[in-house]
Amino acid sequence: MPTTTKEKTNKKADKYYQGVGRRKTSSCTVRIYEKKNGGVVVNDKKMEDYFPTPELQKTVKEALTHLDLVDNFYISVKVFGGGVKSQAEAVRHGISRALVVFNEEFRKKLKSTGYLTRDPRMRERKKPGLTRARRAPQWRKR
Repeated sequence: MPTTTKEKTNKKADKYYQGVGRRKTSSCTVRIYEKKNGGVVVNDKKMEDYFPTPELQKTVKEALTHLDLVDNFYISVKVFGGGVKSQAEAVRHGISRALVVFNEEFRKKLKSTGYLTRDPRMRERKKPGLTRARRAPQWRKR
């Protein structure tokens, strides 16, 4: 019985730099590729389709515009949880962390603007006897 050998193809994988961003209950994984064509893809959609308002798009790209690197990278993002605004801020956090992995010299600029700091503010839990975290039921005298 003749034996056959399988040829392994060594495809050189695209090198990427990864960062994880979080905000409230949103979490994302960001991968930055060193391709010159630029662009941001969020959950397999263009950033303009996923974040429709210019304000959210600006939030996502703030770290890149601060370092003048807007079209230097191709960025792939997987984001889940939370609302659209907190997802945009989580993506900004993840992009900032990935840029620091790419070049450690970016840390000082990004740290001074606050993009590397994880925002700890969370929604407060509902308490028993109340309608929301602090909102009490309306009081009636009679």
